[in-house]
Amino acid sequence: MTTHVLDAVAGRPASGIGVALEVAARTGWRPVAEGRTDDDGRVGDLGPADLEPGTYRVRFATGPWFAAAGVAAFYPEVVIPFTLADAAAHYHVPLLLSPFAFSTYRGS
Repeated sequence: MTTHVLDAVAGRPASGIGVALEVAARTGWRPVAEGRTDDDGRVGDLGPADLEPGTYRVRFATGPWFAAAGVAAFYPEVVIPFTLADAAAHYHVPLLLSPFAFSTYRGS
């Protein structure tokens, strides 16, 4: 599992954003892994090498990142749920971010 965050306003990678991977469990969401985007806006290895099929989500701590830059933003965090169907496949969940909008897609 990998991710990449791009600052759409500045046109560059968003470094230093906290990222958490969680899996759906009977009692709610269970933490799997956490990290922080590097200077290239990436977390190159989020979680164990093998993830079981299931429903997961990636949470990006965007509020603190924007606040540290002195930018007023609408989203205190961005949460992207997804279904991991193939345990052998690579999952890449990128985030294109601005203070008042975001988009994502299944990357490779």
